Amino acid sequence: GINAEYGGTTGDLTIKYDSIHNSFSLGFRFEVTEQDEGQYTLYFYRCPQQPSTFVPPDYNLEAIITAKNGLSYLSVGEQPLIVVYIMIGLVYFAMSWIWIKVMVYYSSNLFKIHYLMAALVIAKFLASTLHSIDYYFISSQGKTDEAWAILWYIIHLVRGLLLFISLALIGMGFAFVKHVLSYNEKLILATVVPLQVVANVAYIIIDSSEETALYYGWWKKLLIFVDLLCCGAIIFPIMWSIRHLQQATERSDNKTALILSQLKLFRRFYILVVVYIYITRIALEFLKVVLPFEFVWCSEFLREVSTIIFFSITGFKFRPYVSNPYYKILDEEDDEDEYEMSAVVGDGETLRSRHLEGPAGDRDEEV
Repeated sequence: GINAEYGGTTGDLTIKYDSIHNSFSLGFRFEVTEQDEGQYTLYFYRCPQQPSTFVPPDYNLEAIITAKNGLSYLSVGEQPLIVVYIMIGLVYFAMSWIWIKVMVYYSSNLFKIHYLMAALVIAKFLASTLHSIDYYFISSQGKTDEAWAILWYIIHLVRGLLLFISLALIGMGFAFVKHVLSYNEKLILATVVPLQVVANVAYIIIDSSEETALYYGWWKKLLIFVDLLCCGAIIFPIMWSIRHLQQATERSDNKTALILSQLKLFRRFYILVVVYIYITRIALEFLKVVLPFEFVWCSEFLREVSTIIFFSITGFKFRPYVSNPYYKILDEEDDEDEYEMSAVVGDGETLRSRHLEGPAGDRDEEV
């Protein structure tokens, strides 16, 4: 039999039998009043006569569900996301404009990582804009527009790659204090890039499918595992840099103050990355579960605000500015390298004092 429970709401239930195709069609209209508003989930159960034995499905189920809240096809908790992502996109646009202005002003102190950071902020701006457009089409038409959805997925992939590559390179000190990566650091990059591709593929599959899909749960678990693995991978280079700087303070005498300032900078960056990962990957996911249905959008809003704060602090700490501890160390090392090279060349040219003997007696001569 079929039991329909409406929980205080009103609706119409119709059942039709098609003798030609030997099929049943069930249709109902479910209307929720203001007193009964909440989050509703539709489940389909098939109960075999012998629950202890597995019975393979002997039916085909096709469901066409149209859910609408007033003039919008989005749920109440998702409707504010259109405005949220537009506002976030404007903030990222302003951040990208400010960062480019700083790069132009301090063009003599730029490194390749600064261009990568600029590309990351621009990618975040494009991603937020495309995400708001995607939600607009869902709200107005009930489905995504394929062209805009494809652009959103591409930018989402690029954004993820730029984020983890930038954080890994900053943690390695690449271009700031060294221009060559070690074998372990190259291995980290070679691991993070394909993992991010896998994570984004899993995200696309999850975003474009329903929870009842066959492999939905498997892809979701894979996404969480790979994403946390990438987060852990970018922490190792920062820890290595901190350890090397601690060892450098024990060996160096003339540059101890500069190395200590750089060590302090890396320790703060390590704490910043750990806090950012904890907030965006753990705390906000828990918040999404406990929030009321009409405030689900707050978790995404707080995620973007946390990312903006993280980007702002990181950009300020590693901006192209001459007083940055990175550049002081680099300038000192360049001056020392030039001095050592001059000394080597001088020895090769026999710029030294020699004791010469001549008819007039012993004399010293500078040659």
